[in-house]
Amino acid sequence: MGRKVAAESHLKLLSTVAQAVKGQGTICWVDCGPPADSAVNTYAATPGNKWFVAFLSFSDTESRKLCKKMKVDLSPKDKKIELFHYQDGAFHMEYDRAVTLKLSFGFSIFCLIPSYYFWTKDFRRLLKKEEKPLLMMFYAPWCSMCKRIMPHFQKAATQVRGHVVLAGMNVYPSEFENVKEEYNVRGYPTICYFEKGRFLFQYENYGATAEDIVEWLKNPQPPKPQVPETPWADEGGSVYHLTDEDFDQFVKEHSSVLVMFHAPWCGHCKKMKPEFESAAEVLHGDTESSGVLAAVDATVNEALAERFHISAFPTLKYFKNGEQQAVPALRTKKKFIEWMQNPEAPPPPEPTWEEQQTSVLHLMGDNFRDTLKKKKHTLVMFYAPWCPHCKKVIPHFTATADAFKDDRKIACVAVDCVKDNNQDLCQQESVKAYPTFHYYHYGKLVEKYESDRTTFSIRLFNNT
Repeated sequence: MGRKVAAESHLKLLSTVAQAVKGQGTICWVDCGPPADSAVNTYAATPGNKWFVAFLSFSDTESRKLCKKMKVDLSPKDKKIELFHYQDGAFHMEYDRAVTLKLSFGFSIFCLIPSYYFWTKDFRRLLKKEEKPLLMMFYAPWCSMCKRIMPHFQKAATQVRGHVVLAGMNVYPSEFENVKEEYNVRGYPTICYFEKGRFLFQYENYGATAEDIVEWLKNPQPPKPQVPETPWADEGGSVYHLTDEDFDQFVKEHSSVLVMFHAPWCGHCKKMKPEFESAAEVLHGDTESSGVLAAVDATVNEALAERFHISAFPTLKYFKNGEQQAVPALRTKKKFIEWMQNPEAPPPPEPTWEEQQTSVLHLMGDNFRDTLKKKKHTLVMFYAPWCPHCKKVIPHFTATADAFKDDRKIACVAVDCVKDNNQDLCQQESVKAYPTFHYYHYGKLVEKYESDRTTFSIRLFNNT
């Protein structure tokens, strides 16, 4: 009798929550105990695909079969209810905290904004009390690789439920810096494996399917140690390898030199390397050709990298009779050979974002704060010109600025953190990744903007 009363109490609570989230999600319940008048009920049904399911302890035969299929166990005397969250038709995670109106409502909102649910204290609590192995995905909401693997991660969670716990945690916000440091989160996603609350190793198959994850969990093993790569300069080949000491003399002695600045860890460099080597073999074997191809490891020869402002890899530089000249974007053997046989000045580079005529204000460290103090609402994008994520979001940010160009109280501002006179400002504003978005009110930082980067929300400006 006491268990039934407790279950009915939970139902009343869930019905209240259902009304609060009506139009946003769906809450339903399934009875798993002795026969009752009703087996299944649904509150606040919506056309959406966000579900919050409660399995309760009183039911009929069909619903008990469903509970058995879902591996719901309410046999312990102190266990009266199990709460599961489903998203896009797949099991997402189990809600295992005390059931209160505030927390249930917060969990329902999690259906819509999952990145706001898992906080550091929840994570610590999970590590402390969870006896089953735990596979935790640390992610960022904008990360494309995270979005690709998430459906597989959720599917795997359903298949191993009861044996292994799979969970996700958005650690992109600055308040999670301690978690990222502790578990060496240097990129997204980072997937960590725990047993009895102790971190053992990372799972590094980021192209995995649900089946791959399930198979790995049968016998979790640390990543295989990487075999040290032989430096390109030690491999031989036709490309000349230059250093801080011999670079200037080499370009003086050779009338036409194309230099590739690279880094050993750079994937794009590794892809271009065989094309560059093959082109060098052809050019250096041609007695009529005066052109040579050379390479510089920018991670070793830092003086050259700094001198030529190398900020991305691979970077090509061309030298004619010892003087640097412009070079177009070349990536294939054919293009290397064609251009070295007839070097021509490339067309002028496209104007930078700052040089384009837009409604975005490009500010520097010396005028940043004075400008923001005059604006009621300011959204600032801290960026680096070489950053691919920044390049992708620039058109959307520019469109937002254009939409508010006639409102003098609103500004969309961009700050290039690579520029020397902006680096102190970016450090003061705690910019640790690109792009970073901050919202200011009359020059005072209000919040870090972490919503959709392709359709910037106007909620920041709705009180103008």
